[in-house]
Amino acid sequence: MENRLVSVIMPTYNTGRILSESIDSILCQTYTDFELIITDDNSDDAETLAILDRYGRLDKRIKILYLEENHGAGYARNKAIEAARGRYIAFCDSDDRWFPDKLERQMAFIASKGCCLIYSSYIICNQDGQTAGIFISPRIVTYGGMKRDDKIGCLTALYDTSFFGKFYFPLLRKRQDWAMFIMLLQKCRIAYGMKEPLAYYRLRSDSLSSNKRSLVKFNINVYHKILGFSKAKSYLYFGAVFFPTYLFKTIKRKVDSYRYLSKLASTQ
Repeated sequence: MENRLVSVIMPTYNTGRILSESIDSILCQTYTDFELIITDDNSDDAETLAILDRYGRLDKRIKILYLEENHGAGYARNKAIEAARGRYIAFCDSDDRWFPDKLERQMAFIASKGCCLIYSSYIICNQDGQTAGIFISPRIVTYGGMKRDDKIGCLTALYDTSFFGKFYFPLLRKRQDWAMFIMLLQKCRIAYGMKEPLAYYRLRSDSLSSNKRSLVKFNINVYHKILGFSKAKSYLYFGAVFFPTYLFKTIKRKVDSYRYLSKLASTQ
C-alpha cells in the first residue's frame, strides 16, 4: 500500500495558550492520514507542559518529544523529522494555524504536479490572532530565486521524501528554514505554489523587532555558511541582490495586504 502519511512537524517553547490553537488546527484537518510530532524545546512554562501532556493522551496520532536542553527551533524540528514515519513532511509552528482543508488540498496539488516541494499563500495575523494582512506566494520558486530571498512560508511547505529523502534544518539560530529550502531546491530545482491562502501566520512583536535588528547578520550567515560564499561575496550579494528583492517583496506584501483587507472590510 502506498504511504500517504503526512508527518506534521511542530516545535514549541513556552507558547502557552496559543499552543492549543495550533494543535487543534492540525487535529481538525479534513485529511486524516497524518501524525503530529511536537518537540518541546525544554519549556519551563507550566501551562505549555500541561497542554502537551493533555494532548499527548488525547489523540494517538500525536507524539511528543521532550528535549533536556534548549537548542532552538531548527534542532527541535530535526528531532521530530528523525522520528517521522510519513512519506510527506509538513511544518506548523506552535503559534501558527492551518485552514481545515490545508492538507487535503495540498496532497491533491502535489499529486497533480508530481513534484517534491509545494507551498501556499498565508494570512498574516497579529499577536491576538486578528487578520493583519496576507502574503501571496509566487506561482513557482526556483533555486536561483530562493537564493535571492526567502519566498516560502515554512508553515505552508510540504515536501515528498521519496525524491531525495529527509531534509534537515542547518543548526543556525535564525533563518534555518530559508537555508533548508535552499538546500532542498539545490536538489529539486523548482517548487510550486498555491495562490490561495491555507494557513495563518502569527506575527509576534518580539520576533518582529528581533528580525529587524538581525536582518543583515543572519541573512549573510546563510550565504557564508550554507552556500559557501566568502565573507566579502556574502556582503556584496546581500546588498546587491537580497536587499532589493526583499524590499520589493515587502512593498508587494503591503499592497496585497491593503487590497485584501479592503475587500474583507467591504464584505462585512
